Amino acid sequence: MNGASNWPLAGLRVLDLSSEIAGPWSTKMLVDAGAEVVKIESPEGGDPLRRWSASGASIAEGEDGALFQHLNASKRSAVLDLESEEGRAAFLDLAAGADLVVESFAPGELEGLGLGFETLQERNPALSLVSISSWGGSGPWASRAATEFTLQAATGSTAHRGLEERVPVAAGGRVGEWVAGSFAAVGSMLAWLSARNTGKGHHVDLSIFEALLLSMTYFFDLASQWREESLHRGIEVPSIEPAADGWVGFCTITGQQWKDFCSMLGEQELGEDDRWLDGTLRSSEFAYLHGIIHRWTRERSVDEIVELGNLLRIPTAPIGDGRNLPERDHFVERGVYATGPGGFVRPRPSYQLEKTALRPFGPAPKLGEHTREVLDERGNERRVAPSLLGGDSALPLKGLRVVDLSTFWAGPILGSILSDMGADVIKVESIQRPDGMRFAGAIPTDRMWEWSPVFHGANTGKRDVTLQLDSAEGLEQLKRLIAGSDVVFENYSARVVENFGIGWEVVRELNPRCVMLRMPAFGLDGPWRDRPGFAMTVEQVSGLAWMTGYPDLPLVMRGACDPVGGLSALFALLVALEERSRTGEGQLVEASLVEAALNVASEQVIEYSAYGALLERNGNRGPYAAPQGVYACAEAGEHVAIAVATDEQWRGLRSLLGDPEWARDPALDRAEGRRAAHDAIDAEIGKWLASRKRDAAVETLLGAGVPANALVNGHAVSPNPQLEARGFFQHMEHPVTGKTRYPGLPMSFSGLARGLHPSPPPLLGQHNDEVLGGELGLGEDELADLRERKVIGERPTFM
Repeated sequence: MNGASNWPLAGLRVLDLSSEIAGPWSTKMLVDAGAEVVKIESPEGGDPLRRWSASGASIAEGEDGALFQHLNASKRSAVLDLESEEGRAAFLDLAAGADLVVESFAPGELEGLGLGFETLQERNPALSLVSISSWGGSGPWASRAATEFTLQAATGSTAHRGLEERVPVAAGGRVGEWVAGSFAAVGSMLAWLSARNTGKGHHVDLSIFEALLLSMTYFFDLASQWREESLHRGIEVPSIEPAADGWVGFCTITGQQWKDFCSMLGEQELGEDDRWLDGTLRSSEFAYLHGIIHRWTRERSVDEIVELGNLLRIPTAPIGDGRNLPERDHFVERGVYATGPGGFVRPRPSYQLEKTALRPFGPAPKLGEHTREVLDERGNERRVAPSLLGGDSALPLKGLRVVDLSTFWAGPILGSILSDMGADVIKVESIQRPDGMRFAGAIPTDRMWEWSPVFHGANTGKRDVTLQLDSAEGLEQLKRLIAGSDVVFENYSARVVENFGIGWEVVRELNPRCVMLRMPAFGLDGPWRDRPGFAMTVEQVSGLAWMTGYPDLPLVMRGACDPVGGLSALFALLVALEERSRTGEGQLVEASLVEAALNVASEQVIEYSAYGALLERNGNRGPYAAPQGVYACAEAGEHVAIAVATDEQWRGLRSLLGDPEWARDPALDRAEGRRAAHDAIDAEIGKWLASRKRDAAVETLLGAGVPANALVNGHAVSPNPQLEARGFFQHMEHPVTGKTRYPGLPMSFSGLARGLHPSPPPLLGQHNDEVLGGELGLGEDELADLRERKVIGERPTFM
């Protein structure tokens, strides 16, 4: 299928007022699926990303940076001066014919221009406005200075990562902006679908801080309600280790993986000592363990170690970076990377639809290239798309029935968001093999499988049944569920569902209208398809881990990969459902975890391809702000994150330091000069903070307009006045854990309540009778027989 009219989001009209990464990434996801996106830019140079290069490469006059070109491919650009009456009038005329406006102004700035949501609604009641800001558009911290780096500190992520004898370290690569953009793309789709039901658009208010809380922590706030102790800083052992010819990554989340890893090293006694199953102990004894591990890894090549590790089913991967990723055999065979307009290499969209083509990458627009063309379109009639599911609820997915076969984090969070938006999501587990995340970080009680923070955070709103899928009776009931559902999704390794007997051919025969979403770590084909892969493995191979850590020690991010994979897959699912509304047919959707991560890490490949520069981690320093770092305060163990992103912020910091003579050097007035003098500036900031208490120092820095935040321990995020003011948390009564505080979505919808979770996460098999009996019609005797034979049940067989 070719041509604009056949792209799945053809007819969706978007005005993009955003800049930098988060907003443009969200609208890139829309434009790649066929939406029409017009980038509205100011006459003063437009989006600052046009002049951006993470490596500091020179960008010729009249040219645009490669990352800008990637994020804005296939869009049009119109220049409007929104501070003029004429420019505002023109924008309102364009808004009258649009479905979405995406913006990243400071909170209140759009309203100050006379272009707030209420004004837009007066011109077009069905229009939705998606606003992206650091803290969200409301609350006491809405105008608080911040960068993605300081927001990480506020979530508890930074304080949890690194060696105890070194400074804590943030995740690199501006990953939070990519995460926020992924949420914004999903929020845009959901607002558009809701408006098609009701005729009324939403103001979607997205907080990058809240997005990071959901993606860069393992639901620390949930855990803090059940565990009194603070989180300790540490690293995974093993993780990214030196080989004879590079770096290699391991993941030993399960006890069996650790034991198999020790056997691979020839250290069976180490594996038999159950004390080492404790990851905290391994982190505290990292020097001892590294000595053992490195004696083995340094004598072998990366390829040799990867082959052996995967033969033993230990998730093992080469470490990706901007230079080597396009050359990996798996990505070459799958066609992940290609050279597009602009002449540099970039990844394709992170998902593939069986029957539907996505828009090929077009060139990025020059500043104002389409101004006249766009303005001439004012007054064009807006296409009114029909309701996706034929309903009239503001909850856009009310009436959608979903079978959730997924486990761990990426798949479950997708199902939870579907539930928030009105879908009936039935999670299918078994008592032989419950969702493994039920045991991750769980409180050791008689029912520990009901006490995992990540399971709680990623599974709200679902119903739960247990079915032994390798039994004829269990498989039969699953097929009956699928026959009456709109969607079935899973994230097993590539061959698992076929081995159960529920591959795509079977699903299509059972239900031709069903959309099947598959989320294997490495995709459904290619040399790596059968490799085991957890989120840490994907971080290692995708380049995300390459940009995080100390110069001599790359570290995994501990997050982002799973939630972003879930968001990417959810977006793909919504696109497929949109296509089904036109054709009446379901289709297979593939959304591998690794390709979602490769898109988030795309700047590394783009920068190397376009400019020959290999981006590398540098502790807490980065190309966006200088100085930028984590600094110790007067009291032991307390740190502050500071990021000076503009020359004006530097002047504020210089004033706080007493405007010393060294700081008046004209070279320091520009970021390049401050970056060159980073060591000296860090030393001076360290002296200034050494006699100050953390919280007082933060308030002083913020008062001068300098982005700063305390490094918060992940178990001490609450209470937080910003989160409380925005209603981020939802309190629900769980049958086992009692009254529990659950995080919501990182964005509010003006036409919906903030607390969208319909129910707490389900108990194992909680809805067996309700679903299998009440809906599929099994009688009491049949249910009792299935329980007796352990086809269904409510307690793991091994507990």
